[in-house]
Amino acid sequence: MKPARPPLTPLTPRAAQIVDVGRLILEEQGPGSLTMRTIAQRLGIRAPSLYKHLPDKQALEAALIERGLAEMGDTLYDALETAEEDGTDRGAIRRISALLAAYRDHARAHPNMYRLGTAGRLPRERLAPGLEEWAGTPFFLAVGDPYRAQALWSFAHGLVILELDARLPADSDVSRTWAEGAAAFAVSSVSSPPRAEHRDGAR
Repeated sequence: MKPARPPLTPLTPRAAQIVDVGRLILEEQGPGSLTMRTIAQRLGIRAPSLYKHLPDKQALEAALIERGLAEMGDTLYDALETAEEDGTDRGAIRRISALLAAYRDHARAHPNMYRLGTAGRLPRERLAPGLEEWAGTPFFLAVGDPYRAQALWSFAHGLVILELDARLPADSDVSRTWAEGAAAFAVSSVSSPPRAEHRDGAR
């Protein structure tokens, strides 16, 4: 069963509108265009007016990262719910493949949001408590071990960044690379007993 998502940091209606516009700019033009001045221009107001609702650009970015984590988490939990688990290699491959496919598709559909939430230091002190762990838990649920979950997320993040940056050979069958990774983690998950310890595995 999908656990309840921690509530996001509360925003006033005007602050939420600013974040909405910031997201549009980020997704359309990239992080270089995500400035308070650009947002103010889109809203038809003066940039200093924004600071009545958000204290600084870092608060804007934190709100966007929260949304990114929430949406990715929802996507991954939904993917796991559609995949059956029967304790076999085949069942493990189904679950891990579904998780990786959902992660890949979501990151590729929102590359600039994805980069904002995964590049550089994560501003944990500005994020809603428990949200990061909630968003990463699907990786733990897929493999049953906290460090294997971190390894699986590291594989997914690294490969999707290589795709987004077009760093893989032009003739490479990237979908096969994803499938090989899923198979390798599935074998490891079935052959090694899960640990009781639970830590968040993804960001």
